[in-house]
Formats: sequence, structure tokens, C-alpha cells
Amino acid sequence: MQTKLIQRMSENTTYGFGTNAIHAGQQPDPTTGAIMTPIYQTSTYVQESPGKHKGYAYARGKNPTRTALEGCLAALENAKYALAFASGMGAADSVMKLLRPGDEVICTDDLYGGSYRMFERVFAHFGIKYHYVSMQHADDIRQYINANTKMLWVETPTNPTMKVIDIAACATIAKEKNLILVVDNTFASPYLQNPLKLGADIVMHSATKYLGGHSDVIMGALMMNDDKLYEQLAFLLNSCGANPGPMDSFLVLRGIKTLHVRMERHCFNGRKIAEFLKTHPKVDQVYWPGFPEHPNHDVAKKQMRDFGGMISFTLKGDNLEEAFQVASSVKVFSLAESLGGVESLLGHPASMTHASIPKPERERAGITDSLLRLSVGIEDIDDLLADLKQALA
Repeated sequence: MQTKLIQRMSENTTYGFGTNAIHAGQQPDPTTGAIMTPIYQTSTYVQESPGKHKGYAYARGKNPTRTALEGCLAALENAKYALAFASGMGAADSVMKLLRPGDEVICTDDLYGGSYRMFERVFAHFGIKYHYVSMQHADDIRQYINANTKMLWVETPTNPTMKVIDIAACATIAKEKNLILVVDNTFASPYLQNPLKLGADIVMHSATKYLGGHSDVIMGALMMNDDKLYEQLAFLLNSCGANPGPMDSFLVLRGIKTLHVRMERHCFNGRKIAEFLKTHPKVDQVYWPGFPEHPNHDVAKKQMRDFGGMISFTLKGDNLEEAFQVASSVKVFSLAESLGGVESLLGHPASMTHASIPKPERERAGITDSLLRLSVGIEDIDDLLADLKQALA
């Protein structure tokens, strides 16, 4: 019965998200019938004659485990193509290599610190110019577009202040101006948001996070529908070597099988914790797209299926030492970078994920000294609430 279902999925049939998460891109092993995709731990493949092979010649270019993963990733984002990379930054690096000296990129103003570091300390030296602007009102983007602008780089929700950007409105502008619209969908995951459906050209993920889901693998991914973009990015992946290994591909493929059920619990726990923080006497601001008063909440309702498990908050008085005290007092939450795993994490962006951004720029984007970011996991909600309560006491 299982085999028949998987075989049917190769036909032109539409399946639900959970079914795709478990089955898309995968077939039973033709040799043994193994239900799980094997880890093809090989660097090269035997050819029938010079240049004649079964689609695989050298593992930097293609690997069957990675091929299965890419098929699954494409299905989750309703994409024609997907490419897996050794890390999220490896994926972002390849997107930047689509540009040429003199090109300009308009970015969200509180993007992930690692992206900012790569843009400013690597690609800026090659003549790429970046503008970091608020995109909460999409029409404001137009004033920054000139003849050199080639790309819009959007995070939504943003990292770490959870700003919501209207993807469809950005897509309209990008198409008018012939720009490539890239959306970093890491915080939402494909379960909550599908940017390609809203007009994006490329969707990027740090697959390390919700896709993998277990804090045991580093990987990135790009999804797209355009043939030319796929050909360019596949060439860059093969030529520059940011390819993941088969074991990592297996781990992400395994993690994706529970993405839908994990995300349901992330969202449930996230809502409860956001509501708790909102009423806590020591908490000043809570950044979570599910609140009606959150900027662009209506946009979030329109383009997201739920509001996720990522929450940031500040303390009254914006005291750095107090923020450090809270961060060091958690017991169920872990003080660590990253996000999207089954375990709950707490981070201090100004000293951790966003430390590479100069303080004046951090503060302009709302990343203050007391801002703490939560990646709410799937533990029992009562234990998470009790932990935050004692840490804030």
C-alpha cells in the first residue's frame, strides 16, 4: 500500500502538505525495497562508457540522497526546482553570485546578522551595494530603486524584530522594475508561508532550522520556478562546491517528515508564551505577528497560515545586565544561537546573532540591548511558561 502511494505521487496529483512532507521526491529503494531513502555515501559513480551514465557522474554535482531531498523541498514550496546547499549562507552566497560589480540590492533593515556580514564584508568588496530599508510599507521601496538595482532581498518575519513584509506587494514592484525578488522564508517555514505563490522569484531557507528541526545538521536550500534562474544557480552550486553531503541530506529529509506536526506545536506554544510575556510586569515590548496590534498583522493573516514560534521581547528600562541575567537563568530554554529545533532556545541578538552589525544600525532596526529572542520549541507548555516565569522573577 505504501509503495503504491509513493508511485502515485509521481503522477499529476495534488497532495496535502503532510503527505508531501513524508513522501514527495522519494521512492522505495529499488534494490531492497527500503522505505527510507538510502545514504549514498559515494564520491563518484561507475559509467557505462565515457560520458554515458545514469544521471550521476561525480557527487559534487549530484547525489541520489540529495536528489530525493530536493524533490521533497520543491513540493513543499510549490516549486519546479529546489537546490540543497551545505548551509543557508552557502545558498545566499550563490544568490549573490548572480550579481555583477555595480549592481545594487535593497534589503530589509533588520535582516539576519550573518547575511549582513556576508553582504558588507564580502560582496561589498566586489562592488555590490546594499541599501537597508524598512519594507513594512512596500511602496516606500520605490524611492530606493535606480538603474543599478537588480534585487530585492526580503525576510518576513524579520530576524529578530518580527517585522512582516507584504510579499505580494514586493513582487508587484519587482516585476514592474525587472528585479529578482528573493525571500528568506526561514522563520515561517514552508508550512506557514509559500513566497513563490505570492510572486517571489527565489525562496531561501536555512534548512538547519525548521526543515531539519532537530539541531543536528547544517544546510541551506533555494527553490524557484524559473528555468534560467535554476540553470544559473545549479551551475554555481556545482562550480563553487557549496553542496551538502549525503548524510546531511538524509537528516533533513528525515526531519521534514514531521515538519507539519512540529509546526502545529511550535505555533500553539508560541501563542501561549507571547500572551504570557505581553502581560508580564517586567516586559516592555513583545514582537509576535499574531497580535492584532503588531504592525502589518493583516498582511501576516493574509500570507501566513499561522504566526509561528519565533518571539522577541524587550525589558522595561532596556538594561543590558538585566537581559543577561534573564538569559543566564533559564533552565528548560537553552541559551544558544540558531532556532527552529524541537528544543526551546533563547538568544541575545545584540551579542550573539547580530553582533556583527554596528550598534547604531542595530538600534535603528530595533535591536536594543535588552532584546531577547525566543525560538519556542515543542516541550510541554506548562514547563516553558514556568521557566520564563522564574527567569523573569
